[in-house]
Amino acid sequence: MPAFEPFRGIRYDTRTLDPSAVTSPPYDVISPEDRRALVAGSPHNVTLIDLPVPDADRPGIDPYTDAAARLSQWRRDHVLITDELPSFTIHRMSSVDEDGAQRHTTGVVGALRLSSPGEGEILCHEYTTPKAKSDRLDLLGATDANLSAVWGLSPAIGLTELLEAEGAPSMEFVADGVTHSVWVVTDPERISAIRAAIEPHPVVIADGHHRYETSLAHRDRVRGTNGAGTAADAVMCFIVELSEAQLSVGPIHRLVRGLDPATDLLETLGAYFQIEPFDAPATGVVRALEHAGALALVLPEADLLLRPRPEMFDGVRDLDSSRLDHALAGLDGIEVTYQHGVGNIREAVSSGAAEFGVLLRPVTVPQIIEIAEGGERMPPKSTFFFPKPPTGIVIRSLLDD
Repeated sequence: MPAFEPFRGIRYDTRTLDPSAVTSPPYDVISPEDRRALVAGSPHNVTLIDLPVPDADRPGIDPYTDAAARLSQWRRDHVLITDELPSFTIHRMSSVDEDGAQRHTTGVVGALRLSSPGEGEILCHEYTTPKAKSDRLDLLGATDANLSAVWGLSPAIGLTELLEAEGAPSMEFVADGVTHSVWVVTDPERISAIRAAIEPHPVVIADGHHRYETSLAHRDRVRGTNGAGTAADAVMCFIVELSEAQLSVGPIHRLVRGLDPATDLLETLGAYFQIEPFDAPATGVVRALEHAGALALVLPEADLLLRPRPEMFDGVRDLDSSRLDHALAGLDGIEVTYQHGVGNIREAVSSGAAEFGVLLRPVTVPQIIEIAEGGERMPPKSTFFFPKPPTGIVIRSLLDD
């Protein structure tokens, strides 16, 4: 089973820096406008190294090399400070859901030994897209650092209790309505207890499949030069107990553009779904879809329910993402993109950025486990875990371990 070890974390000096100004959402949910706002908020925002972009003022500079140089400079300038001792990082995220209920997700960040698919130590549940993986591999190769953690789920019963807060947090801040509280654990007995709880069980990758697969590719590349046993054999991972009380899984919806104007969309989808009017509520749209047992088609002029025709999905996995892939397979030339948030889908359709959108229901935690344990994978972007751990809580160097 996978080894899970403490490491000497690299952390922002929050005595002089506001953590809400230097941390950021994960790279894959940041729009260009979001990135500009984050960078404008602080010259030390982690986005500058985790999501590098070409600099128009320095066209000859490779953005990944620039990110690595910036990371090194921040460490020399003590913007980032390295722990004296190997540690685990406990991170609790507290928020209020749309029903007004208080929710907490508590996990621990450490170095998880990498394991290839099929070896049984690490279970993945989603396919990934090659473009994002190549971007992450270039960045990892340049920086030799895990800048953001993969999110793993552990069936270790009682892990949450082991992670209960002891004393005041070393860092606490609010971002996007979520309170983030962080504790650094260096006590050997507590480290041993956490490690002993996690290591007997396989870990399911909940979020960060691109980063995990990138780390595997980087590990193999490093082994080709330096052999096994280096820090590249592990990846920084935020592990949460596999409990529905700890997890909030939302859907990632679809936007479609490039539809042939001659295509009768309702006729095409009508072969797979019973189409009905949908008087969508102002809030709780996804809950309404779960209650109706349907997806929703978002058009500029109306929302419509798409109730699956069971006979049309024989052999198709019981997931809305799989059903939609099956139904759209016959439409040539379309481009499908992914977006979370009902409002974002409606805005894209009403603005003409997409011809239509489809709202999906969320995958359940038992479905994630069933698919991962069966060695299968869902279509890309089937799950959206919320809240997401920000980038910049802690960084792991692959050169310092």
